[in-house]
Amino acid sequence: MGKNVKYSNIDELDLKILEILRDDSRISLKELSMKTGKPVSTIHERMKRIISRGLVRKFTVLIDYEKLGYQVKALILINVDGKHIVEVEKYIASHPNVLAVYDITGEFDVAVLVTFRTISELDNFVKWLLQHPHIKQTRTSIVFRTVKESIQPPIGSPG
Repeated sequence: MGKNVKYSNIDELDLKILEILRDDSRISLKELSMKTGKPVSTIHERMKRIISRGLVRKFTVLIDYEKLGYQVKALILINVDGKHIVEVEKYIASHPNVLAVYDITGEFDVAVLVTFRTISELDNFVKWLLQHPHIKQTRTSIVFRTVKESIQPPIGSPG
């Protein structure tokens, strides 16, 4: 959608707008104007520019899945036949209960974050993984308690 943007082309107002949007993507232009102290017309133009440059990939909702009955969250580390890592990652990412797939270094090749309603569903998922011919081993850790969870790093000032 957008072009690659050099960080140096982002100014303080862009960062402030992004920070506000990160916390509330439903905020109106008028409210953004009030929070930034800039005219609505300026905010509107900045929003168009931010979106066209690809700085915002998507406006979305952060759902509390526990309230929808997803009580089990787990981190699964996976060893894969090296020639097939990308294929396996795509296979895993296609599953609707997968929240994240990470290509990692170290003892394991792939880390996967998943959520399920029951331990039985998690068990079935792990068995589904192990049916894949290029998955050699898995190690599953169940999350007891989430201390912090954020997919958004802080937005800093341009260097």
